[in-house]
Amino acid sequence: MWQAIKEAIFSGLQFLNDVTGDYGVAIVLLTLIIRGLMIPLTVKQTRSMYEMQRIQPKIKALQKKYKDDKEKLQEETLKFYQENKVNPFGGCLPLLLQMPVFIALYQVLGGTPDRPGLFLEYVAALPEAEQAAVTRFWIFLPDLTATPTAVWSEQGLLSALPYAVLVVLFGLSIWLPQMLMPGENQQKQIAGIMAVFMLYIGWISPAGVLVYWVTSSLLGIFQQQIQLKFLGQKGEK
Repeated sequence: MWQAIKEAIFSGLQFLNDVTGDYGVAIVLLTLIIRGLMIPLTVKQTRSMYEMQRIQPKIKALQKKYKDDKEKLQEETLKFYQENKVNPFGGCLPLLLQMPVFIALYQVLGGTPDRPGLFLEYVAALPEAEQAAVTRFWIFLPDLTATPTAVWSEQGLLSALPYAVLVVLFGLSIWLPQMLMPGENQQKQIAGIMAVFMLYIGWISPAGVLVYWVTSSLLGIFQQQIQLKFLGQKGEK
């Protein structure tokens, strides 16, 4: 199954590259397609996160009321969720569904000389004169398969700058959606810690994977803000 996911992603990239002539643009278009397919789930995710924030004062009141009776607290909290039709885990599903794509794309674009990904195998089979043009993303990135850490160590700071910017955007893409959600500082602090950790993940990931995630997050933030505005207006009525 895992191999099938990787082959499907690679086939999709090949088709989109045939249309656009640029694998970086193909990754962006693939991201648009995946986000489009996930719209019903991401709409539910944002609504769930919004509702969870809206009922937090009442949840805190229950925690205070039943602080000495954990079993009763659990029972009343579950009952409260059911009465308000709120799923506390509703915000997790879209992220979980994206992870197989993220990991598969990581393995398609990345790899080692001993165990290259499908894209690296494809590039290696091309004439050497064509390889650089295939892995380039327009004027932004010279090599979609390169990791920021490899570019830094092999080519120095100047060459690594576009990749470093992409890593920072990757970290911001984890942090910003939580900052834009109405909520408490504790959740935002957790998002900040996660974003710092993801900076390291981005630093060792192929640039093409970062292009996918940053594009997906920007689209998600745009959708989230439109939906939050709608939910806010609806809640005021």
